[in-house]
Amino acid sequence: MSITITDLIARDIRFPTSRTLDGSDATHPDPDYSAAYVTLKTDCSLEGDGLTFTIGRGNDLCMNAIESLRHFVIGRTLDSITDDFGLWWSSVVNDSQLRWLGPEKGIIHLATGALANAVWDLYAKSKKKPLWLLLAEMTPEEWVRAIDFRYITDALTKEEALDMLQALEPSRQNRIKTLRESGYPVYTTSAGWLGYTDEKVQRLCHEAIDEGYTHIKMKVGSDLNDDCHRASLIRDIIGYDRTLMMDANQKWDVNEAIEWMDLLSEFKPLWIEEPTSPDDVLGHAAIAKAVYPIKVATGEHCCNRVIFKQLLQADAIGFCQIDACRLAGVNEVMAVLLLAAKFNIPVCPHAGGVGLCEYVQHLSMADYICVSGTMEGRVMEYVDHLHEHFETPITIKNARCLVPEAPGYSITMKEDSLKEFEFPTGAAWKD
Repeated sequence: MSITITDLIARDIRFPTSRTLDGSDATHPDPDYSAAYVTLKTDCSLEGDGLTFTIGRGNDLCMNAIESLRHFVIGRTLDSITDDFGLWWSSVVNDSQLRWLGPEKGIIHLATGALANAVWDLYAKSKKKPLWLLLAEMTPEEWVRAIDFRYITDALTKEEALDMLQALEPSRQNRIKTLRESGYPVYTTSAGWLGYTDEKVQRLCHEAIDEGYTHIKMKVGSDLNDDCHRASLIRDIIGYDRTLMMDANQKWDVNEAIEWMDLLSEFKPLWIEEPTSPDDVLGHAAIAKAVYPIKVATGEHCCNRVIFKQLLQADAIGFCQIDACRLAGVNEVMAVLLLAAKFNIPVCPHAGGVGLCEYVQHLSMADYICVSGTMEGRVMEYVDHLHEHFETPITIKNARCLVPEAPGYSITMKEDSLKEFEFPTGAAWKD
C-alpha cells in the first residue's frame, strides 16, 4: 500500500518540572522538560510522530524550525523516502538555504531529528514492527544505504561498515532471542538530581537498590564540598559493589575538571560525564588522560557524527552517549553506532529527558543486535518520570528494559497529555 504524507503538525509541549527540580543539574538548575512535537498526517489511518527534547524556553524556535522543513515530506510517498533513506536525509541537512544556519548543528539539526524520527516512526508502523525490530531485519546493505558517510570516511568507510554489519548478520536471531528473554540493562539518574535534599537522595537510593539497580548516576559541578558530601551519602547506601557515575553537564574548564575529579576520585566513579564543553575534543582528550582510570562519557550535546568521529579518533571518550534528538534522527545515530563499534567504545545512550527513554531503548537494542553484538560494558540511562504521557511507555523490570513490541518508535503521546501540556494554552500552564 502506498502511503502519502499529507500534512505536518508541530506542537509546543512543556512539562513544569522546574517546580520539583526534576532534571536539575549544575548548568540547568530549573528545567521544564519540553518537546517540540511533530505529527505527520497521511492519506490513511497511520500517523508518524517525533519530537526533539528541550528544557523550556526556545521550544517555540524548534517548532518554527520544524515548520521550515515541511516541504521535505508534504506530498511525498513514504516509499520515495525510505527506498533511499540516506539520500533523503542528506537532502534535508544540505538544504542550500537552511544549511547556512548550521550546518548540521543547532536548532535546525534538532528539528531535522524530530522530522526524521517521525518518518522512522511512520515507517515502522507501516511495517507493523517496533523500530528496533525494523532495524534488526534490515539487511547490511539497507543499513549502509540509510547513512550519509560524508565527513566520516577517514574513520569509517561504507565498505568497512558493510563488513561489520555482515559479520554479525548470521547471529542476529540469537541476540533477538536473548533480548526478549532478559531485556537490556539500565541505570538510574532519578536519585541524583542536584536540587534534591539529602533525605530525598537517600530515599531514592534505597528505592533504586530495592528495584535491582546496580548503576546509579549523580550530578556534580556546582559546589565541590556539596559534591563530596552527596557522593559520600550515596556511597554509604549503595556501597562499592555497585557502580556510581558522575555528570558535570559541561560545567568546568579543562584544568578545573581535572582538579575537581582528582578530589572526587576517592568515591571511585566509573565515569565523569560532560566534564567540559561538548565541542572541545582536545579538552576531552586531556581530561580523559588525566583522570584515568575514571572514564570520560560524552554525547548528550554532541551535535553531529563529525564531533563523535573526532572524540573517538582522539581517544577522548571511554563511553559514547548518543542522544536520539541531538543527532538528526535514526539515520545519524546509525552512523555513530558504527563509528563507536569501529573504535571499540561502548554506547551508553543519554536518556535524561521527556521521551528519550522511549526513543533510546530501540537504539540500544539495534546496536546490540546489528552493530556491537554485545551488552558488555553497556548500560542505558533511565529516568523515572513523564512516561505516563506516552501511549506505549518504556517498561523496566529489575533494572532491565523489556523489549517494546508495539509498532513504531514508542514516541506517540496521549492526546489528553498533548492538550494539557501544550504551551501556553494547556491547563498545566493556565496559571
